[in-house]
Amino acid sequence: MCDQDTLQDIEEFQRRAKLTRRGFGALSMGAGLAMLLPRAADAMEVTGSDVNVKTPDGTADSYFVHPATGKHPAVLIWPDVFGLRPAFKQMASRLAESGYSVLVVNPYYRKAKAPILPEGASFQDPKTREVVMPLMQSFSPEGEMSDAKAFGAWLDGQPSVDTSKKMGTTGYCMGGPFVFRTAAALPDRVGGAATFHGAGLVAMGPDSPHLLIPKTKAQFLIAIAESDDMRQPEAKTVLNDAFAKAGLKHEVEVYKGTMHGWCPPDSQVYDKDQAEKAWSRLLATFKEALA
Repeated sequence: MCDQDTLQDIEEFQRRAKLTRRGFGALSMGAGLAMLLPRAADAMEVTGSDVNVKTPDGTADSYFVHPATGKHPAVLIWPDVFGLRPAFKQMASRLAESGYSVLVVNPYYRKAKAPILPEGASFQDPKTREVVMPLMQSFSPEGEMSDAKAFGAWLDGQPSVDTSKKMGTTGYCMGGPFVFRTAAALPDRVGGAATFHGAGLVAMGPDSPHLLIPKTKAQFLIAIAESDDMRQPEAKTVLNDAFAKAGLKHEVEVYKGTMHGWCPPDSQVYDKDQAEKAWSRLLATFKEALA
């Protein structure tokens, strides 16, 4: 999770890469960010726009992007702790280029519009943590499942969505638990689910996301940061056992050398090679699970 452990990860990464906060800020904006996301040779032309999605608790500002023509499987993206921002819009567009109609949402819509932070914001900055920590604490399992149903229904109402195909969902960092709750809230709709450095997937108490696995019918991809695995090595075993017991196809892997948050291209611990590996596994999972 984004906490003191995350600060230690960032500091360790900077020591390895000799990357200053100023250097990271320059890299994460404009052309630097775009260069980090390669475009596939067979990428489809896509169209995207900011949209507002009604939920039982208000209106969620979001971004929707899809191939310019045809109907395609729907995908719902739950961002990490920094929420909806340019990096996630680019990630959604990249996924759409592979043939998906993608909605990436502002999970904080009840409290604030996106973006909640300026580009280049650092979790090392106390002012950043003053913004994000209260927002993180505002979620509830019930609200997450309610949102999942609303976002799923909105997607199914779009002309570019092929409702004869299963829906996919992905989540990063704090978005990991949202993925499990989406798959449990829409078990007959969600066919593929993926988490990347998901936070708190195996937790104490009755609300632990992994306890929802028997209520889902999806194929799962769980990409774990090595730093997270070092802190909770038993999690991968608990997840593997739960998926196996539920009879669900799954892939649970610890990505060597990675730190919590390694996938988004504007992350301070971004690992391009391992992020690309995770991306390739996502595409393979969705190709099979959303067929």
